[in-house]
Amino acid sequence: MNNATLFALCCLIWGSTWIAITYQIGHTSETFAIALRYLLASACLGIYCVIRRLPLKLPVHVHVKMAAVGLFLYSLNYTLLYMAQAHIISALLALMSSCIIYINVVLRRWWLKEPIRKEVVVGATFGLLGIVCLFVPEFSKVSMDAALATGLAIAFVSFFCASTGNVISERILTSGTPVIQMNFYAMSYAMVLLFITSLAMPGKLVIPTHTEFYLSLLYLAIFGSVFAFGAYMKLLKQMGADKAAYVVLVYPMVALVISTFFEGYTWSVLSMVGVVIVLVGNAIAMGKVPRFMRRPPVSS
Repeated sequence: MNNATLFALCCLIWGSTWIAITYQIGHTSETFAIALRYLLASACLGIYCVIRRLPLKLPVHVHVKMAAVGLFLYSLNYTLLYMAQAHIISALLALMSSCIIYINVVLRRWWLKEPIRKEVVVGATFGLLGIVCLFVPEFSKVSMDAALATGLAIAFVSFFCASTGNVISERILTSGTPVIQMNFYAMSYAMVLLFITSLAMPGKLVIPTHTEFYLSLLYLAIFGSVFAFGAYMKLLKQMGADKAAYVVLVYPMVALVISTFFEGYTWSVLSMVGVVIVLVGNAIAMGKVPRFMRRPPVSS
């Protein structure tokens, strides 16, 4: 698949997972719900590897990095994100998620020694403005208090963990590790960590009994984890973590389109302007607007 198709696949699937996640909340602990999600996802990837006879033997140092991806991207990121949702509205989370792009840019420069691409920074800033326009009516409901401050702090740590996992993933993939095998091991490590955390937490572990939980779990595991993360990791490999992260600014728009039909979301002129700004930012970030491209230095 080309980059545009992979990007669209991520946005369409993750835009729809927002609704699926609501059916996961309240049935059991967040860590146990996410552990079940990765148990199913890693099982699907493992079966695929066996059927296709894909090589699963990888060096120890790669396993250490994949375990780090499992810890930061698949475990801490999602657990903290679920926790943050208990304190702040989803609109604020969507706005804050834009910081992933900026963190990716800095981490890629510091860790991978990759140059800061002007088009990504400019495009991300356009996207941030577009998200503000999309959700500005929701922000009027926000008032600063201790709970909100806690939610903001948890959300920021979540996004920093996501960025760390993104950059480690890029390093693994660009060194030659296949996407499917990397995701299989990273999700397996995440699943083990989350199950251990669930069992170690105080209180009785609750096994969900509602059908809606397992139907949404199936969708989240197969589409949200196996397919969407598979596409996202290919984007990381082919485009870099900075450009691939623009997905987080586009899929909230997909969620709003779905919300229009399922939850009665009403579009305003300002929200439609926001969509245009986000799309312009996406074009800039993807290098479709030459004026904003980072030009290599002219050699003498």
